[in-house]
Amino acid sequence: MISRSRATSIGFAAIVMWSSLSTLVAISGTVPPFLLNALTFGLSGLGATLWLAATGRLGVLRQSPKVWALGVAGLFGYHALYFAALRWAPPVEASLVNYLWPLLIVLLSGLLPGERLKAHHLIGAGLGLLGAVAVVTKGRGIDLDPAHVAGYLCAAGAAFTWSSYSVLSRRVGEVPTATVAGFCLATGVLSGLCHLAFETTVWPQGTTQWAAVIGLSIFPLGFAFFAWDLGVKRGDIQVLGAASYLAPLLSTLLLIVSGNGRFDASIGFAAVAITLGAVVASIDMLRRRAPSASA
Repeated sequence: MISRSRATSIGFAAIVMWSSLSTLVAISGTVPPFLLNALTFGLSGLGATLWLAATGRLGVLRQSPKVWALGVAGLFGYHALYFAALRWAPPVEASLVNYLWPLLIVLLSGLLPGERLKAHHLIGAGLGLLGAVAVVTKGRGIDLDPAHVAGYLCAAGAAFTWSSYSVLSRRVGEVPTATVAGFCLATGVLSGLCHLAFETTVWPQGTTQWAAVIGLSIFPLGFAFFAWDLGVKRGDIQVLGAASYLAPLLSTLLLIVSGNGRFDASIGFAAVAITLGAVVASIDMLRRRAPSASA
């Protein structure tokens, strides 16, 4: 049985992988969102499903309708709502509303059996949200225009969908993490249908853009979802919720390193706020590790 601290570390690996999303998307060219989703989730889902077949584990995909509904709603529903938010609202404001999901994970986790929501969890998540605001707005403030209310509602729906999927995954903790292969494959198929309905096809151009698509399918839109599933089912979900605010920060830092952004005071402030928030939220886990390290 995997330990709680190790499962939390694996869940944290998902956050690190998600931080490469913006950089890889930028490298992938001008592929429309749903087509990019179809390609990446299709590749990750197909690869994982073939691995299940090769290891004689395809039977894990035989799950109840409620498990499939939860998994597909989480992966496909979140991305569909977020894409709609970016279409109907300015990206900065839509992203800010969307980034309520880590805070919602912390809040909703208090409803889980055996979990206890404490003040330092809320403080840690709050500091993370403050840092995320600094990262996304770059210190320029927020302008929520009523004309874009549909986009804001979609962004809020995306945040609630992902946080609910993450928390409810704990309630189906007996379902093997390998089942995520089916969720990815279904998300790829549904994204392909949405592409045909709503988008004009623009394929990746050249080796570099296709390599970025493959990288997306392996890491932020592949292994990351398996790691996250294990983390929220077996790890410290409150710590993972607060630590999730590291994703936009690390993503921005990667963009800066790759030459697609620049460092400024708002990024420095965000780094301090988000890191401090993650540490504050992890106090209980750090206290548990301290005695074992000194033993």
